[in-house]
Amino acid sequence: MSSLALCIPAYNAAAFLPRLLSSAQQQAIPFNEIWVYDDCSTDDTAAIAKQFGATVISGEVNRGCSFGKNTLAASVKSDWIHFHDADDDLLPNFTTSVHQWIERNGSQKDILLLNYNYVDAYSGEILGAGNYDALALRNDPLKYAIMRKIVNFGVYRRDKFLNAGGFNTDTRVLYNEDNAMHQRMAKAGLYFDYLPDITCINYRYKVSMSSANYLKCAISNYYVLEDTALTHGAIYPKEIADKLWECVAALGVGEAYDYMEKALAICKKLGYPYSSNGGRVFNALTHLHPFGAVWLREKLIRLFKPHLRSN
Repeated sequence: MSSLALCIPAYNAAAFLPRLLSSAQQQAIPFNEIWVYDDCSTDDTAAIAKQFGATVISGEVNRGCSFGKNTLAASVKSDWIHFHDADDDLLPNFTTSVHQWIERNGSQKDILLLNYNYVDAYSGEILGAGNYDALALRNDPLKYAIMRKIVNFGVYRRDKFLNAGGFNTDTRVLYNEDNAMHQRMAKAGLYFDYLPDITCINYRYKVSMSSANYLKCAISNYYVLEDTALTHGAIYPKEIADKLWECVAALGVGEAYDYMEKALAICKKLGYPYSSNGGRVFNALTHLHPFGAVWLREKLIRLFKPHLRSN
């Protein structure tokens, strides 16, 4: 049987680790390794991880989750690795489902994306699920990764992951590191697959890194798309431009006009200087003045629908 490691990047995660590590210990097929990267926490993250039997790497300087994940991947010895955020959870069927897939498909594939429930951390309400398109993913993983946000629920062949460069540690993509990583893996030619069984829980918190840093997420998304436009813009011009136009809208909300101009310049270079995803009037205005159309729409929203921008 192939070996499987659980890799947990953690920063001040003492309140969450007992739940995750308990669920890891209760798997029908044990993980071969459980490692935690303590990213210079100021709480008892390392001590609690050790209490649950995890191997702990303690960073001396806070370097971010991408650095922690790469360090974990380079440290474990297992054939396959699964990264899991400390504040999310595993379901009891996780290792059984993953090992069954590895036995069937592990020799032909390099990455298995996992399905998950998106759950409100306070009420327990299920808000949605990952539900990826397996056929589209298998046929063209880079196109799919450009068009659809892929979050960090997956299993990766360790040697292929490391050879492809792992996570991008450029701080400019910090808030979209999962997008950046999966696009990097696809560019390297790794073979993707998808398991529709729900095996993980992704919790929504009122204050999360993404919700508390809306503009930073938009800017980091711009940098991910900029990189892919440079490497594969000739192959996927419309797909990249469509996502850049979505990014432009988010940058407009944050009034990041300099990044808006940069994103619009890339859209023009890709051959799609006008929006095709907005309303009819907005799309028409982008033909006259792309930047002005976005600027005007945002000003009108703030004037007539301020509740949409209250947060």
